[in-house]
Amino acid sequence: MRILIITAGSRGDVAPYTGLGCRLLDVGHEVVVTAHPSFAALVSGCGLEYRPMPGDPQGLIQDWARAASREEAQALTRAYADGLADGVAEAVADGADLLLTAFGPAPLSRTAGEALGVPVIGTYLVPAFATGQFALPNARSTGGQGPESDLAAGRDVLRRAEGVFAGAVTRLRTRLGLPASAPSTPVAVRPVFHGFSPLVVPRPEDWPSWAEVAGYWWPARPDGWQPPAELVDFLQAGPPPVFIGFGSMAVGQGERLSELVAAAVERAGVRAVVQAGWADLSSCGDDVLAIGDVLHDWLFPRTAAVVHHAGAGTTATGLRAGVPAVPVPVMADQPFWASRLRDLGVAPRPVLFQDLTAEVLGDAITACLSEPAHRRRAAELARGIAAENATASLFAHIGSKSAG
Repeated sequence: MRILIITAGSRGDVAPYTGLGCRLLDVGHEVVVTAHPSFAALVSGCGLEYRPMPGDPQGLIQDWARAASREEAQALTRAYADGLADGVAEAVADGADLLLTAFGPAPLSRTAGEALGVPVIGTYLVPAFATGQFALPNARSTGGQGPESDLAAGRDVLRRAEGVFAGAVTRLRTRLGLPASAPSTPVAVRPVFHGFSPLVVPRPEDWPSWAEVAGYWWPARPDGWQPPAELVDFLQAGPPPVFIGFGSMAVGQGERLSELVAAAVERAGVRAVVQAGWADLSSCGDDVLAIGDVLHDWLFPRTAAVVHHAGAGTTATGLRAGVPAVPVPVMADQPFWASRLRDLGVAPRPVLFQDLTAEVLGDAITACLSEPAHRRRAAELARGIAAENATASLFAHIGSKSAG
């Protein structure tokens, strides 16, 4: 079976699909991954076929920050959505037997599935169905509390997500030879498998029967990858350090954050590995090492704690490593995952990015490391997550499609 995986966004939106794609290769399927050009080497390095998805998410975040008005930001978003639509159209041009889609581009993937007459399966990294049990990631306050408020907030999240792609979907339908207006009952993205652990977010009882929580899909390691020698030496030279990085967040704030992080590390009295990320953090000193791209699944188990922006992928890798966290959420789904880390007992109270100071961060690191229960709970969760088979139900479904 020829399977096309459609995703877009930052590294955390792409890397899990390399692991999923490699597993599909192992059982005999042909796999193509479409993602932004900055991740071409990541996809190809794992032995997967790559197709480009137009767009530069790092540049988009920079442009959003510079936007002079809400209208300008919305125009940037529309242009980005149109680029994704072009990427989906190009990726499906060679045909496919099955589409696997991330949540963001799902409306475009659904349209492509309709045009091709092929099934579309949701492979989402965040909860993506409204529920009365919690507010979905990126939810806005409704002014109320309780199940009805959470359900309303979740429905609003989904309406807004569809609205972002409304114009792009219309143009994609025309390009793929479909009627301009969507059918009254659109081709469904069904079933949906969520790529996070039920130990982290249990499946809500009020979700549709065809929406599952499968477990984490771990990123594949590129062939021949080795850690930088200076990092290995640093790790061996003293006690486990604290990892500090903000991933794809805080673009253009490198100088301010670097000074803040250096002061926080000194205040907490710890060794630290500081990852540049899109903010371009830098730091130096006998007890601090600045690094570029490094596989988190290799590094995190060798740390005392991880300070991060609480993106879905980084959160997952920290949980897998069994180390406590200091979440510093910035936007989108990050406050959701940050709250989950605290509720799970592996982190102190999240530090909101807008409240970040050297004193606040240093004290949060101290609070995280001084509470043994955080590390015990993190180790317990890691053992449970390691026992999960996150691809079993998805592969069973794909197998039934192959047989049919």
